[in-house]
Amino acid sequence: MQFLVEEDKDGQKVYDTKILNNPKSLSAFSNDLCFKIIKEISKSPSCAMDIARKLKQHEQKIYYHMRKLEKLGIIKLESLEERVGATAKIYSLSSPTFSFKVTDDYYTRNLKLKPAEIKFLKPFVEDSKFNALIIVGSPDPHGKYKAPASDGYCVINLGAYLGQFVSNVKLPIYKLDTQINENDLKKNLIIIGGPKTNIISEKINNKLPIYFNYSDEFLDWTIISTLSKKIYKEKEVGVIERIKNPFAEDKEILFMSGKGFRGTLSAVIAFTKYLKDFAKGNEYNNDIFAKVVRGIDEDSDGIVDDVEFLE
Repeated sequence: MQFLVEEDKDGQKVYDTKILNNPKSLSAFSNDLCFKIIKEISKSPSCAMDIARKLKQHEQKIYYHMRKLEKLGIIKLESLEERVGATAKIYSLSSPTFSFKVTDDYYTRNLKLKPAEIKFLKPFVEDSKFNALIIVGSPDPHGKYKAPASDGYCVINLGAYLGQFVSNVKLPIYKLDTQINENDLKKNLIIIGGPKTNIISEKINNKLPIYFNYSDEFLDWTIISTLSKKIYKEKEVGVIERIKNPFAEDKEILFMSGKGFRGTLSAVIAFTKYLKDFAKGNEYNNDIFAKVVRGIDEDSDGIVDDVEFLE
């Protein structure tokens, strides 16, 4: 994955980019008709006939330039479409932006740049602004299970991590589950803690690809994966999941929890240390962002400080 970083007085903008290795590729952007074709395809995937009509050019002339653009890697064949007994080739841009390196000998290191993470964190963090509400369980006995939550401490680690991507924070950024109203639920949400101690987690539990279930057999909570069909019982096991917000179609939810504090801490550590691995999706279905992790006490001080991925 390659990125173009643009920095101005307001901060940084990060774009997906494709590095062009052939100098001839640059000629496509200096050719007036080629550039017009690129601009049209950037608006929506199109075939030569569609573009010829819009630009009032002969279709064969447009197709000639499109084959050239495809060969240079600027556009790509996206699909085939049946039209009046013929097959139309639909093309799209191979990247929204393009870059060209004259040499590999000069580059700038900047440790604050984490473009892959910035891209994945949308819409929770966007344009250097925190665009979500963190929900933690109340520390008082509450809810269906009359259970107090201790997961709130994990938000300190999470907040410190998210802070590196945010330059403008409007407080407060979190609420207790007992304070949530209907309007709150219609935001992007980061929910910490499971259904036993967080009443909002209980509301979304049946929407999760990896969910929590109280087992009468074990007289305890278990974590069940609909993806691997596995059941997890250990206290150090946690889950990180990203789903569409069932309370608002245009919003999303990040969910991090374990059976108890150690499991939730493991989930938060996994998210903050290994976000790129989480962004790859579940090994049983890469299109679903849901991971199971087990906490590890690497330095033997009794505190979970690292994790291993179980799925």
